[in-house]
This record gives sequence, structure tokens and C-alpha cells, in this order.
Amino acid sequence: MDSLDQDSDESLMVRIKRADHQAFAVLVKRHSERFYAVAYRTCRDQVAAEDIVQEAFLKLWNKPQNWKAGKGAKFTTWFYRVVINQAHDHGRKKRAEYGSEILDTFEDSTDLQDTALEDKQQQGALEDAIQSLPERQRDALNLCFYEGLSNKDAAQILGVKVKALESLLMRAKAKLKAELIRAGAISPNMEQEKNYG
Repeated sequence: MDSLDQDSDESLMVRIKRADHQAFAVLVKRHSERFYAVAYRTCRDQVAAEDIVQEAFLKLWNKPQNWKAGKGAKFTTWFYRVVINQAHDHGRKKRAEYGSEILDTFEDSTDLQDTALEDKQQQGALEDAIQSLPERQRDALNLCFYEGLSNKDAAQILGVKVKALESLLMRAKAKLKAELIRAGAISPNMEQEKNYG
């Protein structure tokens, strides 16, 4: 039997459409970490991210015909969209269950050094600011900066033109900066300090 490890995602999908369990296992193994990362960046919940990816792969197995090879979309580009949609659905359900209340899950530890605590607070402020962004801006930021995708690929995943994606990124960065200044995580004069430092 030939090894499927060298097959492209797209050829694995052709086999999955014929109910090939081995091809499905290879695809899941190849991409689970990648899609877990984007699910986690979207929902900020480890267990939920694992569930989201598992559900997305189960949907893929049950309805592989949803991926349209003829449209020329790469498997990963299409599946990013599936996972992101699944994560947004999860977020909407969670908000419906718990209202708009956001729970902070940072541990309180008195043994932390001042610098470590400050770093954690800044990281927490950044994560809170990212989560406060509108969905589309947050998705654009996650795909381009955390997933390292090109603007072209990220635009295709989000179903927008590259210029629209760039606009989403610019607005996201501006809102992040304003939110971090408001939260006191960065100085409003940070740019001037950099220029004169």
C-alpha cells in the first residue's frame, strides 16, 4: 500500500470523498495543530478550541462534498474558514448562555516577581484588547499575525479583497492601540518616546 503522507491535501480530499479513512487520518494529523491554533486565538478557551477543531473535522468527514475542488480553493484556505465559523458559532452560544460577562482566568500568585507580573498584565491587556475587536478585524489580525498567512490567503479565507483585508488590519491596529492606551498598558506618548529615545 502506498504512503499517503506525501499526497497533497487536495488529493487526500478526493480520497476522503470516497470514504477513505486513512486519507482522513493523514489530513487530521497534518493539520490539527494549525487549526487548533486559529480556533484558540478566536475563542481563547483550550477545551473549546479542541472541540471546535474536532467538530470541524467531523463535519468534513460527514460532508466532504462541501469542499469544491473545481472552484480552485486550497483545502487549508477553505478549512480555515470552516474552523473560524465554528469558533464564532461557539462564541455566540457562549455569549447567549453567559450574557456579555467576560470572565478573567488569570491565576493570582504572590510569588511572581514584579516584572513577570507586569508582563502578564500587559499580555492580558493585549489579549483583552484583541478580544474586544469586531469579529472580522480579530479574524484578520489572527490570520495575518498569529497564523503568519499572506494577506492574499487571509483575504481569500475571509472572503474579501486584499485591500479590504488591509483596511481591516489598519482599523484593528488603531483600535488595539487606543484600547491599550485607555487600559494604561502603553503610554500615549510611546511613538514620541521611541523617536526621541
